[in-house]
Order: sequence, then structure tokens, then C-alpha cells
Amino acid sequence: MPPVDRATRTSWLIWTTAVFVYFAALFHRTTLGVAGLEASERFGLGPAQLGVFTVLQIGVYALMQIPTGLLVDRYGPRRVLTVAALLMGTGQVLFAIADSYGLGLVARAVLGMGDAMTFISVIRLVATHFPPRQYSLVVAVTAAIGGVGNLVATVPLTLMLGSIGWTWAFLIAGGLTALYSVVAFSRVRDVPAGFTAPKPEVVPVRKIWPKVRQAWRVPGTRLGFWAHFSTMSTPAVIGLLWGYPYLVQAQGMSPRAASSTLGLLVIGAIVASPIIGGIFSRNPEWRMPISVGFLAFAFTGWGVLLLWPGGHVPAPVIAVVFLVLTVGGPISGVAFALARDYNPSHRQSTASGLVNVGGFLAVTVTALGVGVLLDLVEGVLAPVTAFRVALSFCVLVLVLGGWRMLVWWRRARAAVFEAEERGETVPVQIRRRRWDALHVA
Repeated sequence: MPPVDRATRTSWLIWTTAVFVYFAALFHRTTLGVAGLEASERFGLGPAQLGVFTVLQIGVYALMQIPTGLLVDRYGPRRVLTVAALLMGTGQVLFAIADSYGLGLVARAVLGMGDAMTFISVIRLVATHFPPRQYSLVVAVTAAIGGVGNLVATVPLTLMLGSIGWTWAFLIAGGLTALYSVVAFSRVRDVPAGFTAPKPEVVPVRKIWPKVRQAWRVPGTRLGFWAHFSTMSTPAVIGLLWGYPYLVQAQGMSPRAASSTLGLLVIGAIVASPIIGGIFSRNPEWRMPISVGFLAFAFTGWGVLLLWPGGHVPAPVIAVVFLVLTVGGPISGVAFALARDYNPSHRQSTASGLVNVGGFLAVTVTALGVGVLLDLVEGVLAPVTAFRVALSFCVLVLVLGGWRMLVWWRRARAAVFEAEERGETVPVQIRRRRWDALHVA
């Protein structure tokens, strides 16, 4: 299907309907960020066991990305979004009534499966219903609206848990999400009016892996994977699980103050997303320099949190650091632009799924690593020191991601220069620098 020239009012309505499924996904994904301590009491869990909730949910999310890309290519985003809403609603209802650790794990796995199907479906709709020049901006606004769902999972959810309790808070959230699947099925359309949907690509099982390998061989896909790995992991780990315990147990904040501080992560992302998306849309050649610049700020932010004298960081300083770190979420959208730019349309969903794996693999590994370290040092060290040791694992993951991102940035640039020499059209014009090489091993 050729790209559309302009977005119609109907296209915006379809996107609005779809983006509310993503809004729900971000809400459900981050509920444990503020309900973690309640979950520990409800199920009698230590830090490592609590971390397994997030590791399982995000691990399922990461494992589902490639299948989700194939499902969207085969069945279209409308059907996949409908199933996603049903799964998320079911998972949250199960979590509401769970009275054992095992059932709680099953609930989070179901929730993670539904969550996994949302973002790839929405950005496929964006690629289909909007012209290429608007892609980065609309994806960024999508992320910002998802961030509102994250925000609702901080202070409002904390108040609901305190007033109506665990069961009713999660029952209401799950029930509303499941009901919204009817709206998604009836209102979303895979292609704009007047366009013919591309013939579904039926990929036999034996050809799935070769298709994935084709997308993975593209340097732009590999760069997107490591860019997502590096830029989204820090704000996600703080917001999804360990930020709230860190603020309450290590920094001595009240639950409400901790929720409000975590809300800064969301507000920062909501404000920054359309700004960064607009910059990327107008100046696509700035995408990677901005991503690399964020890594420098992220390392600085972690240095402040982990090396502050005495360990008790003043609340205003924490707020500033969180606002700096939250920009990684909007910047991580560069990964999907790279997947879209450097892959043919029939492989874009698969490539998008691959780059999405990068960020959530980083979150999964980091969340588990922090939990294991906390289990090892809890009771041996003071809480503030224990969190310093455990959260240092975030920095190690960031070092790995930053190194690989730089390696593949250089290789992707080399591939672009080679394509230009062959007379091919490249999606983004870049200038050769001294550190560029034509052939990179």
C-alpha cells in the first residue's frame, strides 16, 4: 500500500480509539510501581520475589514482540488490539482476586501478553493512516498519551488502593479495559477509506525465523534494538518497580510524596514526547546525536543518586534527576523510526517487534538484577546503602547498551554511505565524519 498524502479526520479518530488501548496498557504495566509494597504484604514476598512479578510481565512482553509483529502483519492491528484489551482486562481481574503468589504470577503473565500487543499495533496504524513526515511526531504523541496512563497509575491509584482497597481497585481497572475491546473492534480500521488492505502475509512456521533474520541483518534494525535498550531502561525500571521502594525505604519519603515524585517521570515524558517527536520529524539526522547525548545525562543522573554524600539525596535534587532521566522514554521512539526507515513495509512490524525487544530485555534483566542484589544485602546493610549497591546494576546495563549502540551507529552509517555510493535513495541524509569508515567489520 503506498503512503497516504495527508491524515484525515477519520484517521485521527481511528488513532484516538487505538491509542486509548495503549493508555490502558501503560496504566496496567506500571501499577506495581506504586502497589509493590502492598503486593509484598498481600503475598508475603521478599524483594527478589517481588521483582519476579515485573520480570515475568516484562519478560512475556519481550518474548511476544516478534510474534506480535507477525500477528499484526497477518491479521491487522484492529484484531490484535481487540485481543490485547481482552487479555489486559482478564489479567488485571485475576490479579485483583489472586490470593496466592502463583495466581498472581499467572495474572501478570496474561497482562504482559496483552500489553505486548498494543504498541506495535498502534504504530502500524500510524504508519498506515499518516504520511511519513508526521510519523515521528504522531508516535511521540502516542507515547505521551500512554504516559498519562502511567500518571493515573501513580497518585490516583495510590488513593484508590487506600480508599477502596486492592480487590476493587484492580477489578474496576480490569473490567473497564475488557469492555473497551468492543469499542476497539468496532471503531478501528486497518487502512484509510479508499485504500485496499495489503494481502495478509501468511508466513509458514518454517519461514518465520528466516523472516526475523532478514530484519535483524539490517544495520538500522540492530541500531534501533540497542538504542531502545539504552534509552528506555532507566526511566522504565524506576517507574515500573524500584523507584517507589527506593524513595520510601531508602530516602524516607511518605507514600504520597513518593507517588508524586514518580509522577514527575510521567509528566516529564508527556511534555517532552511531542517536543522530541517534532524535532525528530523535522531533523531526522539529529536522532542519534540526541540519543547519545541522553546517555551522558543518564550516567550523570545515576552518579548523583548513587554517590551523593551520606546517601540521603535532597528531594529537589531527586526531582531534577528524575526529570532528566524521564526524557529517555520519548527519545527511545527513535528505535521505531529506524525500523520503519530501513525495512520494507511488509517487514516493518517484525522489525518494530525486534527493536521493542531491546528496551524490554534491558528492563527485565535490570529489574531482576536489582531484586537479587537487594535480597543479598538486605538486613546486612542499611536501606540507603543497600539500594545504592542494588541500583548500581542499572549503570552496568546502561554501559553495555551504550557501547553496543555506538558500535551499531557507526555500522549503520557505513551502510548508508555504501548505499549512496551505489546510487540508492536513503531515508535520511547524513554527513560523513572523521570517525566514519566505509567498511566496518
